[in-house]
Amino acid sequence: MLKKRIATAVVLAPLALAGVFLLPLQGFAIFLAVILLLAAYEWGPLSGLLTTLSRYSFCAIVLVAVACLMVFPIGDLYQAILASSLALWFVAIYWIMRFPQPGAWSLPIMRAIIGLVFLVATWIALVGLKSSERGDAWILLLFLIVWGADTGAYFAGKRWGKTKLAPNVSPGKTREGMLGGLATVALVCVVFAQWNELSFSAMVYLMILGVVTAAMSVMGDLFESLLKRNAGLKDSGTLLPGHGGILDRIDSLLAAAPFFYLGLLFFQ
Repeated sequence: MLKKRIATAVVLAPLALAGVFLLPLQGFAIFLAVILLLAAYEWGPLSGLLTTLSRYSFCAIVLVAVACLMVFPIGDLYQAILASSLALWFVAIYWIMRFPQPGAWSLPIMRAIIGLVFLVATWIALVGLKSSERGDAWILLLFLIVWGADTGAYFAGKRWGKTKLAPNVSPGKTREGMLGGLATVALVCVVFAQWNELSFSAMVYLMILGVVTAAMSVMGDLFESLLKRNAGLKDSGTLLPGHGGILDRIDSLLAAAPFFYLGLLFFQ
């Protein structure tokens, strides 16, 4: 399994980084849409869409939504979708805390709508970051926030973890681990601010935004775990040998990207 994980990472990591940082904006938007379509296919079983036809239908809806946003880039619509995504994520935190008690997420149609909003909002956020001033730098920082939260939580949880964060959803995560991840992200944001010679007030704002974004990324991971437990699945898919599915790799990003992008609008 470890060999598979390493081999997959060695092949995919350069391709993913090239797609993010070397493609022009339009190419990046298309590249990202393809990735999210693969994730949409994996979202199907999490929504209760078990037939091939229903999964392809869901993918088609996501594709049409993204295509319309590319052809008709209406700012107010973008903001409405991002705001809806953020509101749903805060509701998802409540669902995570109450699991396994049922909620609106229990309805297959609701899970499909949630997936549509999350995937489209992530596309908007990442394309918005790419098109902004210092866009590649902001995307890099977002990735570092998500990776830092995950890596810091792993090592802190292994060393000090005692109190379960959400035992009914993901028994392996601890509060101590999450705090370690947030501390790691705060340090990453300070280094980023110093490297880019930002003002002290900008550094403080960026550090706060980074920490809250990291907390949101944890919720993204937990919510996908909730859906997988409900569906009786270990992984969202098998597309990435040793890593599971696309959703297993980007679940944190689905929650982090919209929040980070909206936060940067105030920063700039």
